[in-house]
Amino acid sequence: MLPEPLRGPAFSSYAPDEVGWLLQDLSDVTLEAPTEEREEAIQRGGAHYAESLPVEYQPSEQYQALFQAALDDSATRIAEAVGAVTEIVLAERSPRPVLVSLARAGTPVGVLMRRWAQHRHGLDLPHYAVSIVRGRGIDANALRWLADRHDPADVVFVDGWTGKGAITRELADAIREFEESDGISGFDPEIAVLADPGSCVRTYGTREDFLIPSACLNSTVSGLISRTVLRADLVGPHDFHGAKFYRELAGADVSVDFLDAVSARFAEAEDTVDARVKELLSADRAPTWEGWAAVERISEEYEIHDVNLVKPGVGETTRVLLRRVPWKILARAGAGADLDHVRLLAEQRGVPVEEVAELPYTCVGLIHPKYTRGATGADGKAVTV
Repeated sequence: MLPEPLRGPAFSSYAPDEVGWLLQDLSDVTLEAPTEEREEAIQRGGAHYAESLPVEYQPSEQYQALFQAALDDSATRIAEAVGAVTEIVLAERSPRPVLVSLARAGTPVGVLMRRWAQHRHGLDLPHYAVSIVRGRGIDANALRWLADRHDPADVVFVDGWTGKGAITRELADAIREFEESDGISGFDPEIAVLADPGSCVRTYGTREDFLIPSACLNSTVSGLISRTVLRADLVGPHDFHGAKFYRELAGADVSVDFLDAVSARFAEAEDTVDARVKELLSADRAPTWEGWAAVERISEEYEIHDVNLVKPGVGETTRVLLRRVPWKILARAGAGADLDHVRLLAEQRGVPVEEVAELPYTCVGLIHPKYTRGATGADGKAVTV
């Protein structure tokens, strides 16, 4: 018998009705390791990135100020994208969708979509967060729990943004495997995202590659929840994947500030949303996967030879700079203010930024297996040179 979802304030800083976490609470387990140690374990072969947690980078005051400035600048843009993707979901997927966000980057977006549906249509949509792990797939127990309580056809998976589309592919494979193993059909692996710069999905709010400020921070913008953990000694065959609630970071928490800043722009975004939705519903939104093609090209051009080490788009580049020291950053010539925070972080970390004329993304972060220890491949394990 699987347990009920975890909810705030006991688990996460979100209000209990905003999201139910289909996770187990590992807050009392020491899982963090310094980046060097973690990468050493991954590099030695065998360790998977989801078996431990990085020590979370605590943003400097300068960086927090940058997050605030980015939020002030982009709150309306985000509100418009939230409105557009939610309306597309309601029009095309289900009039009563069950939102299932991919923890943790997808979770703030799931909460915002839920808030939009409430604001615009008076709907009270269920929203859950589940774990998906690179190379290991989605939490099958979470899918079983959802199928037991909801019609799988109503489930809409939600993420923040697409990079090259790896999670899109991972989810499609995982759902197919789940159908074969459990005989439960009806889950649609098509992810709904706020921004789809890689052109990997057909349900999105925008295809622009701009900074969604939640990419700037880790747990402090995601309800104080860690990345998800999957380790055999902690997660049994009948358990949900695990995560930690970092209560001790409450002083730096901006999770609810982020949600409120965007929600405050909903009313002014309505006209733009209506126009965009009309346009999107009649447009050909079939994925072109142009992002994946660009990533393959860059991977060969820079002699990296592993697409997983190429992190395209503002969101992925920001995260790679927050979590490790990448080899270099490629920036589209003339990208401007959308890259202010990337330049700042790169400078702080001593990472060179190279301007490139032809780039489908605003920027791309590069990890090089020769220069970055513990670079992880598509299976979540070490890439060897």
